[in-house]
Amino acid sequence: MDTKEILKFCMENGLLVDKEVLNLFSEETDSEAVKFIIGRIKNYTRKKLITKELFYEDKDQINNIFSNLPKENQERLESLKIKLGLSIEISKEVSVPVAKEQKIEQANGVRVLSSNCVLGRKVGVADFISFFRSRFSEMRGFLQTNPGLDNIVSIGKLSGNRRTVSLIGMVLDKRVTKNKNIVFEIEDMTGITNILVNKDKEELLKKAEDVALDSVVGFKCAGSKEILFCQDIIFPEINLFERKRSPAEEYAVFIGDIHYGSKNFMEENFLRFIDYLNGKVPNTPEVDKIRYLFIIGDLVTGIGNYPNQERDLKVMNLEDQFGGIAELLGRIRKDIKIIISPGNHEGVRLMEPQPLFDEKYAWALYEMENVVLVENPFMVNIGAQENFSGFTVLGYHGFSYPFYAGNVPRLAKAKAMNNPEKIIEYLLKHRHLAPTHGSVQYFPCEKDAHIIREVPDIFLSGHVHKSAVIYFNNILIISSSSWEAMTPYQEKFGNIPDYCKVPIFNLKTRAIKILDFE
Repeated sequence: MDTKEILKFCMENGLLVDKEVLNLFSEETDSEAVKFIIGRIKNYTRKKLITKELFYEDKDQINNIFSNLPKENQERLESLKIKLGLSIEISKEVSVPVAKEQKIEQANGVRVLSSNCVLGRKVGVADFISFFRSRFSEMRGFLQTNPGLDNIVSIGKLSGNRRTVSLIGMVLDKRVTKNKNIVFEIEDMTGITNILVNKDKEELLKKAEDVALDSVVGFKCAGSKEILFCQDIIFPEINLFERKRSPAEEYAVFIGDIHYGSKNFMEENFLRFIDYLNGKVPNTPEVDKIRYLFIIGDLVTGIGNYPNQERDLKVMNLEDQFGGIAELLGRIRKDIKIIISPGNHEGVRLMEPQPLFDEKYAWALYEMENVVLVENPFMVNIGAQENFSGFTVLGYHGFSYPFYAGNVPRLAKAKAMNNPEKIIEYLLKHRHLAPTHGSVQYFPCEKDAHIIREVPDIFLSGHVHKSAVIYFNNILIISSSSWEAMTPYQEKFGNIPDYCKVPIFNLKTRAIKILDFE
């Protein structure tokens, strides 16, 4: 990397770099990774001068910077780590998750594709700014290839002359005027502008009503920098071009919201489901070919999740709840891989991305050989074989769903909490699981964990206790039902749960049916 390029980048960021570190940086060919490191040093250490001593004084923070780089960048910068005296610590941090993932692949036949950030530092305003800039850059990349957006310009390059242009921006504000027009205030890295959607354009107005605050979308407009009139709105909507079929006949089963530990846990129904998995139900020849069981959050009912929950509890201790459900899951035959993610009831932080279950309470699950514990949201691959890439499954418990069901007029009118597929379709259009700031609590990672980077074959969710199976743009959408009978708290919100419905998917034929254990 050219020293002039490094010095220019440092000056733009208000930094100075001493000659020794400058020479080390200039020897690296991965210029983007070097710039990333310099930028993170500024944000993490708040130092204006980068010296070699800084890497020793703030070793833990510098370690975090390197470990947040993609794996391929870390490998390319191995020599730099050695020169800076960081090689041993960094290598340990990198190798642990890789070894864990390899163990999962070999022992369970399930490949975990997602790896979200880990807490361990204080968060400031700068982290949220960096977070949203990173989101904007990624989402802009998806939209730039859309043929519906031609003549793309940045806001800062808008002129006073009237012309047709396309803009990609993050939505800062959306308001309805007295004349019933909709006006968007959007922002990119170069500036802010307003775009008007005329109320007389009915189809366009419907699109405009669907745009989420803080989402990144494309606008085709006519006008000048003073005022832009919207001609079309382009969402970063995801599409799957092929519905895969496995060469081997295997089945995957999907459930969630078990709520073990609740007085309303439907234990007899769940035991019948376990009997089915173990081949004890007659006339079910497909059972022998079931290889995967997904449980999408709220495995246990937890403690103190809503007012007066203790009245609804049968098991009053979180550790005992995990121990009880582990005993039930332990009855399932061992050749079925059980993939489990957290929800909002298991004593895991509500801030997303949610980590694995706390081993202090869920140790019984950690001891099960056929259980794969994943984060929320997660992405895994199943069914991969020679000459077949397998099925990618994106899982999200769905804590953001009530926000959109209540704040998007179309979804509120459709009572979307009882029609979760409509919420999921809405989020897939935005290519984001929680685009609006405030729809969930989240940690500002280097990369937004809610962006849907890889188009999944299957999208799995829960939380609303409603069963749904539908295709959207060739993606199989599955929403799980509940194994907990109606509680007074749920009844107060007007939810109408589905109970004990189990979708089963044939990876070879793509046939899907819903088993009913109610």
